[in-house]
Parts: sequence; structure tokens; C-alpha cells
Amino acid sequence: MERADRWDPAQYEKFKRERSQPFAELVALVRPRERMRVLDLGCGTGELSASLLERWPGCTVEGVDSSPEMVTKARAAAAGTNGAFTVRQGDIADERDFERWDLVLSNAALQWVPDNERLMARLLDGLRSGAQVAVQVPKNEGHPSHRIARALAAEPRWRGRLGGHERRSEALAAERYAEILWQHGFREQLVFEKVYGHELARTADVVEWTKGTLLVPYLSRLEDPDRAAFLDEYRERLVTELGDRAPYFYPFRRLLFWGAKG
Repeated sequence: MERADRWDPAQYEKFKRERSQPFAELVALVRPRERMRVLDLGCGTGELSASLLERWPGCTVEGVDSSPEMVTKARAAAAGTNGAFTVRQGDIADERDFERWDLVLSNAALQWVPDNERLMARLLDGLRSGAQVAVQVPKNEGHPSHRIARALAAEPRWRGRLGGHERRSEALAAERYAEILWQHGFREQLVFEKVYGHELARTADVVEWTKGTLLVPYLSRLEDPDRAAFLDEYRERLVTELGDRAPYFYPFRRLLFWGAKG
């Protein structure tokens, strides 16, 4: 049986401010409705999900995440909301009941879900007229931080230890998301890519960033000393290519889309 990915909420939140920027822009696209019912696919630590209760008073939010560690943290964020924010553990790929939601939201999660074509078709078909969808996915595969990780994992000496695992984003092209939205009755839509620039203390801090997300599937399949060796080699290659700079400007491309069903 393949080992489950082991997420570390504390590592993920080392760049909490930077990771919240695209979320803020994503929810700004949404048209609020009274007592809006929101489903958050891949709610992570839950703090951003809980913030929706202040942004849209009277709304209710249900968060779903596959990571037990993230769900535990999210449930702590949900405590004291009198049931306005609830959290459950589940796989986004298994979600079926979308008809009861006014908004389906997903922030930096769908890139992990295989077959986005089928997922989006099922999701958009399930939403009723007037419902909205708002999604953000990373699209930074071309940056050395991502490219080097893939290349390293594919080398023979690591491929065997990783069980042949290869991490590739499941996110579709912007044009394809726009087409799928249109095909399912979302005549009102906005689809765009944006580069978010993050100033890190130095180049090596990119490793701390990717340890919280991109590298999770690789590191979850390794134990020390292999885990430390993989990180050391990744860091060395990354700094060699990018240069040891202080500060380091980390450009991060993301795709955001919103739509309202006619």
C-alpha cells in the first residue's frame, strides 16, 4: 500500500501571509448572498475558511480535507463558531453532492486531484442555477523550485526509494477551465493567471516554502537519512541554479477562476 502524504500544518503556515494573498483575491470575485452556503474543497488549516464568516456574516462553511493533520488544525479553527464552520475529512475526488451549495470554493487544492476534467464536469453539473464556483490553483511548474524536484525524483537512485512516484500538477490550462465552465452553463466567468511576487530572506528559504507543499509527497515516502539527503541535494541544486541571494524574489504563478451558473 502506498504511504499517505504527511502534511505538517506548522511548516505550511511558515508563509501564511504570502499564501493568503491569492485567497483574498479569489473570494473578492464572489458575489455574496444572504445566508450563503459554502463548500471549501481542500480547506487545509481552516483559518482562511473561518475568515469567510467575518467577510460574509450569516454564511455557513463546510470544509473538506484529506489530511488528518490539517483536519485536526481546521477543527480547532472551527471551534467557537457555533456550527457556522464545520470540517470533515474526505477526498475531493469522492465529492458528489453539490446541489445544496451556493458557492463551491477551492484554494490551492485541485492541482492534487487526478482528472480535473471529470471532477469539474461533475461539480459544475451538480450546481444549480445561480450557484457560483471560485478556484485557485498553483501554476508554477516551470520554475526551478518545481522543475528541480521533478528531475531529482526521476533519477534512478531516488526513483527506486520513492517507489517511482512522480509529482505532477493535475491543474488544467486556463483556456480549458474557461471552456468547461462555458460548456456547463457558466456564461458569466473570469479566468486569469497572475504572478505573485514574494520576497524571501534568501534563496534557500524557497526550500522551506516547498517543504510545506510541493515536496510533501516526496518527503512522505522517505525516512532519514534518505529524507535529509534528498532535501540537501534539492537545496544545493536550487541555490546553484538561482544563486545564493539575500533577499530572494520568488515569483509564483497561479490560476484563478470564478463563474456563476446561468
